[in-house]
Amino acid sequence: MIYTQVAMVLSHSSRNSDDPLSDVLVTLGARSVRRTRLEAAGDWALTFPAQARLKFVALLRGRCWIMVPGQPPRALSAGDTFLLGNTAYTVASHPDVTPDDGMPLFAGPGRDVVCLGGAETVSVGGVIAFANGEADFLLDALPCFMHIARQAPSATAVVRTLSLLEAETERPGLGSTLIMARLAEILLVEAIRTYVADHGKESHGWIGALADRRTGEALRLMHGNIAHPWTVEELAARVGMSRSAFAALFACRVGRPPLDYLTHWRMTLARRLLEQGSVDVAIVAARVGYTSQSAFGHAYKRTIGHSPRRRARKA
Repeated sequence: MIYTQVAMVLSHSSRNSDDPLSDVLVTLGARSVRRTRLEAAGDWALTFPAQARLKFVALLRGRCWIMVPGQPPRALSAGDTFLLGNTAYTVASHPDVTPDDGMPLFAGPGRDVVCLGGAETVSVGGVIAFANGEADFLLDALPCFMHIARQAPSATAVVRTLSLLEAETERPGLGSTLIMARLAEILLVEAIRTYVADHGKESHGWIGALADRRTGEALRLMHGNIAHPWTVEELAARVGMSRSAFAALFACRVGRPPLDYLTHWRMTLARRLLEQGSVDVAIVAARVGYTSQSAFGHAYKRTIGHSPRRRARKA
């Protein structure tokens, strides 16, 4: 079985400007860069360090445990999927097994399949990387660990995508590299969508905000028209709340006030546009809602840490 590293950027044709999740994934340059497979039997445990990427692991066969710092061990069974942000983690046959460092086993090209004594437990993993320096926005917005059980009410699409990925890895053919890259990206989106549907309301942060009818609508409004001169009053009115109640709810859910979130996202989008190297600073400023290039420059430097012209020159 052969796995190759690829960099497949999520399709821009699927982007919907009033869909915050698609908007963020596409803007940040999310792409499937690697897929791995682990086969194990008996007593085993592997530990991995935190990394600035999103990773999914799907259990195809057997059972195992996952341990994430600050959380109790979780038992996984075939069909379960979990997403990991910038956190260390350990997978094991049992929480009491002393783990080995898993990084050397997968280090280097062509080392994407690891076998530990048998195939009682089989899992596949995928890494979703981001454009340089762009991972923090999403990693800060998502929980560091998201578990999607096969029996979850909204997991039908995850299970279906996982079965397609399993079939392709077991019987690779023409175009398998492309197909598996696309399926990995689809699985990521379906897993986040399922987690929002089943756990979003009790989650804080961006996930909780998307799941809430009012803050979710506010996010869709801002992402749908990033250049609009939004005010807290207008957003509150559009979602049917008072200004103070909306501001408090948004800050509680998202972790930052509405206009602070809007500025942060505008500057993240501006940085990506400037990196393309073919867009003038003034055009970027207008595209993200600034009629004054000076005001845009101040906001960019305050948020990113340097001037937009420096980014443009570098590009």
